[in-house]
Amino acid sequence: MSLEARNPGKGLVAMITSRYTPRHRAMLKAIADGRGQLLCGRRPNLSVDGLWCDFTATGDLVDNDLVRPAWQAPPGVAAPAVLTGSGTLVLQAMSAP
Repeated sequence: MSLEARNPGKGLVAMITSRYTPRHRAMLKAIADGRGQLLCGRRPNLSVDGLWCDFTATGDLVDNDLVRPAWQAPPGVAAPAVLTGSGTLVLQAMSAP
């Protein structure tokens, strides 16, 4: 019996989360905890606790629809960052033992 047959969905979760690093997980966790702000614009920038995060990792999270601003803010204006449904699922999968 294959691993997939014994653990349906486990392979899919591994495939989805394999592109993300512990840095991505930490950023998602901080957003889930309400500590993230997105500076809106063409390429949003994320700050956590007032410190700027990795711009490439931020792009990964935004481009893959894992995080978004809490409301549509004009360019140059910060809004609280929130997880999307997909972001919540990815964080849960990455946090599982």
